[in-house]
Amino acid sequence: MAVTQFEPAYARQCFPCWDEPSFKANFNITLLDVPSELVTLSNMPVDEEELNGNLKTVYYQESPVMSTYLVAVVIGLFDYIEDHTPDGIKVRVYSQVGKANQGKFALHVALKTLGFYKDYFQMPYSLPKLDMVAIPDFACGAMENYGLVTYREKDLLFDDHHSAAANKQRVATVVAHELAHQWFGNLVTMEWWTDLWLNEGFATWMSYMAKDKLFPEWKIWTQFFDHECSEGLRLDGLAKSHPIEVEVNHASEIDEIFDTISYKKGASIIQMLKGYVGGPHFQNSLATYIKRHAWSNARTNDLWAVLKEECNEPTIDKIMNSWTKQEGYPVLSVKMKNQTLEIKQSRFLYAGSHDRCRWIIPITYCCGDYDSLISLLMEKKSETYDIKDLLSNITDPARSWIKLNVEQIGFFRVKYDDGLAAKLRYAIEHKCLSVTDRLGILDDSFALCMARKMSLTSLLTFMAAYREELEHTVLSNLIKIIGKIERIVADARPELMNYINQFFIGLLLPAAANFGWDPKQGESHLDAMSRGDIFTALAVLGHEETINEANSRFNAFLNDRNTPLLHPDIRKAAYVAVMQKVTSSNKAGLASLLKVYRETDLSQEKIRILGSLASCPDESVVYEALNFALSSEVRKQDAVFVLAVSKEGREVAWKWLKNNWDKIWTTYGSGLLLNRFVGAIVSSFASSEKMKEIGMFFGNRTQASMVRTLKQSMEQIYINSKWVQTIRNDKDLAEAVKKLANK
Repeated sequence: MAVTQFEPAYARQCFPCWDEPSFKANFNITLLDVPSELVTLSNMPVDEEELNGNLKTVYYQESPVMSTYLVAVVIGLFDYIEDHTPDGIKVRVYSQVGKANQGKFALHVALKTLGFYKDYFQMPYSLPKLDMVAIPDFACGAMENYGLVTYREKDLLFDDHHSAAANKQRVATVVAHELAHQWFGNLVTMEWWTDLWLNEGFATWMSYMAKDKLFPEWKIWTQFFDHECSEGLRLDGLAKSHPIEVEVNHASEIDEIFDTISYKKGASIIQMLKGYVGGPHFQNSLATYIKRHAWSNARTNDLWAVLKEECNEPTIDKIMNSWTKQEGYPVLSVKMKNQTLEIKQSRFLYAGSHDRCRWIIPITYCCGDYDSLISLLMEKKSETYDIKDLLSNITDPARSWIKLNVEQIGFFRVKYDDGLAAKLRYAIEHKCLSVTDRLGILDDSFALCMARKMSLTSLLTFMAAYREELEHTVLSNLIKIIGKIERIVADARPELMNYINQFFIGLLLPAAANFGWDPKQGESHLDAMSRGDIFTALAVLGHEETINEANSRFNAFLNDRNTPLLHPDIRKAAYVAVMQKVTSSNKAGLASLLKVYRETDLSQEKIRILGSLASCPDESVVYEALNFALSSEVRKQDAVFVLAVSKEGREVAWKWLKNNWDKIWTTYGSGLLLNRFVGAIVSSFASSEKMKEIGMFFGNRTQASMVRTLKQSMEQIYINSKWVQTIRNDKDLAEAVKKLANK
């Protein structure tokens, strides 16, 4: 198979061109001397083929005007399935021979999504065909080449018998994202890479619009906060973040900005803006923007100009510039005093806040119920709001809570005073808050704890309010937090680890009992995803009953790959559980997992196994797993999945990275995947000594394309080290953890 990948600036390596997004052109593609048995694809349909013995020359129709980075060619042996949209667009999914049926779900999503986008943007898809191709080894997740979208196999193919619910959602997400680019990016293209967020932020956000339309039962907008906004807030809480509109001065700098800020923060401020101006106004504005700049280029200010006209909001650019032109975001400190709310804004930084920045913030809040919703715009550093009329209607103590940033629409964090926080905890325990608000309060609380604005004792006590939680998105966030606390306590207070584990296991067991190991008739898509998450977390926490049951089911799976005892939704949990029992003197479980790996040709299954190998507590086994990642048996794109290393394996992973750095650099060069190696391994440490050691190692090895990632990883170590010191000084922690563990 031969595949091109020209984004961001690689078309120049294939043909002479002005390789910048603003230099659009029409392209006439001709492929010469192609073996006649191979399938050839490009952006446009074939115009003519000429056979010359065993070779052929393929001429394609002239393309509409487009940027060089969107030109594409794919050549190989393929099967395909096809269908047509109601207005005659031919849509095909290409795969390796024998895998055509695995493209059915993606084809369904593509057909429905094209129709939805046509209506939403009031503009039809602009090419006569759309091909989507599954690529076995592909550094990017997917690439939106005009009319010829390329994907990793795991992001396009879905196997009814061996793919999990999470895989299904991933395929829908990536297909919807790439097809949104056919409008936002391909039809209307950013003028320069500084405005990359216009491509990636909007494609990310629009993918949720499409998924909500196609699969309303997925409750996708609650997942939006967990998958997009929360991750955006995490990275943007670093001093080494960057603005959404980031200066790009050289081609070597472009790869690094295909990051959480451009995608996830970009999508999050779009959601906040839509909430501020209203859905219908926002949709009309986007349709006008697309029509006005079709077949051309645009800057961020062009979008603001349209919104000002369509929404009659003359200050849109002033409001939004505070979010796109400066890095970071605010934390709102909220106090209740004499029936008034006092709100102060300051920049949230994990390493410590400062007050030099100011945002214009769309704020919502409610008191006691969601019918009392108030919306306002905060422009000053500090403001006071009289709420006595709202409070006068509250007679039930359970309804005396006040929640800011209702449904987590705003891209900011909230820090409540002790009294307001206690009432919110009561509201969570009594199921008075929405799923998204429970999720947002939990996420903010953890971030405040990491930033040393809230003690770990207080956070753990607050987390106890989630003991009966069953909603997928809240559980997903809770599990991520549990993993991070586990690692930091292992560094700060290892003598408390048994109590911490016991407490966390107790938090998750009610959900485990509710979901059980086996699928239930009529259960939701979200419950299916939760099952795997819960049992994976319990295995990592060392819960013996979970580990034993998972190993038993895995053994049945070894004997019969179609056994119902190991449903795809729980396979990752089983594989992690198997690795918990592997030691340097007993590697039978590892050998069995590798046997499954070698026998399957399903990319999603291989990744489940790779993501489990280094979860083993035994350091020597972790080292062996990491060596396997660089072997010829693992595709280059997939090696990064092995970097999910156990807390016990962090030091050996760092040693491995140093020993293999030259090979990793030679293999991955300056691409996106190289930064995954650096970030995953470096940022897990928590001492100033380790910072110095890492700084010395990378002193003469840092390349331009990894500078920002390395700085962010080093800052994370600094944050972790300060957090460790705070936890060591928390005099109430030991007693609190012991009480929580015994509840």
